[in-house]
Formats: sequence, structure tokens, C-alpha cells
Amino acid sequence: MEGSESDGGATPIAKWNSEFSRIFQYFLDRSTPHTKQRWLGTLVVGMMYALRVYYVQGFYVISYGLGIYILNLLIGFLSPKVDPELEALDVASLPTKGSDEFKPFIRRLPEFKFWYAITKAFLVAFVLTFFSMLDVPVFWPILLCYWIFLFFLTMKRQILLMIKYKYIPFDIGKQRYADKKSASSSGTRRD
Repeated sequence: MEGSESDGGATPIAKWNSEFSRIFQYFLDRSTPHTKQRWLGTLVVGMMYALRVYYVQGFYVISYGLGIYILNLLIGFLSPKVDPELEALDVASLPTKGSDEFKPFIRRLPEFKFWYAITKAFLVAFVLTFFSMLDVPVFWPILLCYWIFLFFLTMKRQILLMIKYKYIPFDIGKQRYADKKSASSSGTRRD
């Protein structure tokens, strides 16, 4: 009986918000295995944003902020969950033989959250371009040059860490192993 009172006392806005959240989460969960389609959708949203900025010839500060945010997300996507510099201090946990445990690369920011955050950022930035008070006049080539400079410095540091600790943040595909029959038949040949 108390449950029906709390449901009856809820505002229509709260009910609508709850229903919308549930439906949105359902479609978000359904999109999880469709990586290529999700990223193509994000590319479309990003192109819409770029066309909007190009068409109105403004909102460069919002674009710069979006670029910095995406760079921050990219660093999280390319970084391991456990900092290798801190793990290297704990010598007892490092594998010393080939029979020791293999630890796969685990990202600090998983691919799905990376995609979701970038898509949401493009959508928010797109909406912000409809508020003229946010169109701050700036000389955009300086912002672009500064962002490129930050990008190269950050990626150089990240790539050096990848080389130093020998981790690859990308899945290059499923490893294929030779089945036992073909491996044993190729090794033993009778003439």
C-alpha cells in the first residue's frame, strides 16, 4: 500500500524522466555490440557540428573546449587502468618468467564510455552553438595552433610511455592459432 502512495504522489515530470531514462538505457544497451555503427553515428554528429560552426563562422571557443575535452578523453582511452610506473615499483608483482600470469591491457576509459562521452560532447557543443552570447570573438588560428601543439606534446608523451612499458592499447584482431591436426601434420612429414 505504501508503494502505491509513493507512485501516486510522484510528479508527472518525475514519471516521464524515469520512463525516458529507462528507454534511453535500453537503446544504449542494445547499441553496445554495434561498434562500427555507433562510431559512424558519432562521425555524423561530429560532421553536423563542424558544418554548423563553418556555416555560422563562429563559436571557436566552444570548438576549442570541445577539442581539449576530446583530447582528455583520448588520453584516458590510450592509458592503462593501472599506472605502469607505480606497478614497476612493486617488483614482486611483475612477471619474471614466461609461466607467470599474463595481464592484458585494460584501458582507464573503456571504448563504450569513450564513445558515449564523445557523442554527448558533440551534441552539447552543437546545442551551445544556438546561443549567440557564447560566440566569443577570437582569432581562431591561434586557438587551432595551440590545440595542435597540445595534441602533439600529449601524444608524444603517451607514445613514449607505450614504448617504455610495451603496451598496445588497440585490439589488432582476434589471434588465430593453428589447430592441432595441421600443426602436427606440418611438423611431421613422411616421404
